[in-house]
Amino acid sequence: MSEDEQKRDGADAPAQDAPDAPVQDAPAQEGDGKAQEQEGEAKAGEQSQEKQLQVNYSVSGGLRNRLEQLGASVIFTSYQSGLLYLIGRRPEGGISIHHTRVPKPMGICPDENIGGFMVAGDYQISRFVNVLNKNEFANKAFDACYVPRRVYLTGRLDAHDIGIESDGSPLFVNTRYNCLARVSERESFEPVWKPSFVTDWIDEDRCHLNGLAMENGEARYVTVVSRSNTIDGWRDRRVDGGAVLDVKSGEVICDGLSMPHSPRLYEGRLWILNSGTGDLGFVHLDGKRKGEFESFVFCPGFVRGLAFRNGYAFVGLSKPRYQRFEGLALDDRLKEADSEPWCGVQIIDLSTRACVDWLRIDGQIAELYDVDVLAGPVCPMAVSADSSEAAQLTKFEKPS
Repeated sequence: MSEDEQKRDGADAPAQDAPDAPVQDAPAQEGDGKAQEQEGEAKAGEQSQEKQLQVNYSVSGGLRNRLEQLGASVIFTSYQSGLLYLIGRRPEGGISIHHTRVPKPMGICPDENIGGFMVAGDYQISRFVNVLNKNEFANKAFDACYVPRRVYLTGRLDAHDIGIESDGSPLFVNTRYNCLARVSERESFEPVWKPSFVTDWIDEDRCHLNGLAMENGEARYVTVVSRSNTIDGWRDRRVDGGAVLDVKSGEVICDGLSMPHSPRLYEGRLWILNSGTGDLGFVHLDGKRKGEFESFVFCPGFVRGLAFRNGYAFVGLSKPRYQRFEGLALDDRLKEADSEPWCGVQIIDLSTRACVDWLRIDGQIAELYDVDVLAGPVCPMAVSADSSEAAQLTKFEKPS
């Protein structure tokens, strides 16, 4: 299994390959949380396993304490590297960066009912479950070990965001077919809903449906890059063709956006990442400004991936693909700020609108997709479905 561990106080910490060894107890220890950097290699995903990606990680000095304060760890995906990343606190101090292979990982959704999360990626939907009990540890360090106990093979649907319905079933954005879909025991997917302006259930990415906001176990809002009804039509509307749709009514509730992503409901607001401008903001759902997008804070990158916890926003940033996405307002915003685009995660304090902590990735990984927060785990890890670790890991509860 691939895993990059951060340097601590100028010394390399040993890599912790898990979970080859039996699950065992290990005492937690406090760390100093100093800022650090590391050069490392991250193996790419299934489709390019031979290619090695040179990557540099750096984190803010307060990140460890922030995660401890929030009682959480961070999870994010990079379809570019084919890796699922879990960020936590190492028992001996400092930050743990663990990653595992998932085919083109995209959307993430924590599932508190099973103590795990869902991941949409390439040709499959995976349900990861933490197999460790309280006070159990893998390799004397990891207090959560996520294993893909169920994998639905869907075929390549270019799945983006994913949510969990009230019955525990995954609901995902099927971008290739312009619809929301459920998994099926027989078919590749079960179509559930599509925008009214897309006239056919068809294998053509017309509007680039991407984002999904859930409310009480139901799909509530989605984002599209355009309202196009022709194949690939969205690419010509990247600057201001984006919109937010109400799934229940089918109506457009906000438009004029630039490649919007990651709609999320939090504290009575519908938050959106207006990716083409680098803005985290929200849509006014009522009042005189109903339907208007209000920028809350500018982030230096193509923003995509959004989660909240206890008054903080976790925002994913990517470096723009200038060859395909040039001409967006983000270019000018970065010039005005005299800033280069980021790849990584920024934590925004909603009370001050300031970035208070961060994780940055430099090198050959430049694009992330989704970011979320796992409540509870201190130092999490995961295993790939096709890995030797998954083949060797067995665990069961003795009958009473």
